[in-house]
Amino acid sequence: MPEGADDGPRTAGADRARQDLLSRTALGVFRLNGQFLAISEELARPAGLTAAWWQVLGAVLREPLPVAGIARAMGITRQSVQRIADLLADKGLAEYVPNPAHRRAKLLRPTDAGRAAIALIGPGHAAWANRLAEALGDEAFTETIRVLDRLAATLDALPLPDDARPATAT
Repeated sequence: MPEGADDGPRTAGADRARQDLLSRTALGVFRLNGQFLAISEELARPAGLTAAWWQVLGAVLREPLPVAGIARAMGITRQSVQRIADLLADKGLAEYVPNPAHRRAKLLRPTDAGRAAIALIGPGHAAWANRLAEALGDEAFTETIRVLDRLAATLDALPLPDDARPATAT
């Protein structure tokens, strides 16, 4: 049967099993998020950055982006990115530059000081990447990325169903 095809009527037990799968997936991702944030904080600290500052600077290393574009790429709110971007600019680690595509939405780009701070993180980041790849194996590491990318793309494509929204009090 093709992937995603309807298997016919589902039972309450099947629904509960799928609900369990969703809960276990979410809890696993939440745990991973906490683990990655803790590691990122440790890696960023010697460079005088936080994990959040590193994340925003990292988003604009290749090309300047508007705050809304950074937020979309990171899956967080524009307001959160705006606050961090303003702090980075105040500390001289990033700067706002004109956006030829939009007069009001300036682009954020790292300064030389911001690039230097990111460069300080590189050796520790490489060491952690190597340790993780050795523990998982290169093939499993690559497969993990593929599965996470597929999960994210699927979640992006699925609107929240009406029956999943909380009931409102009347």
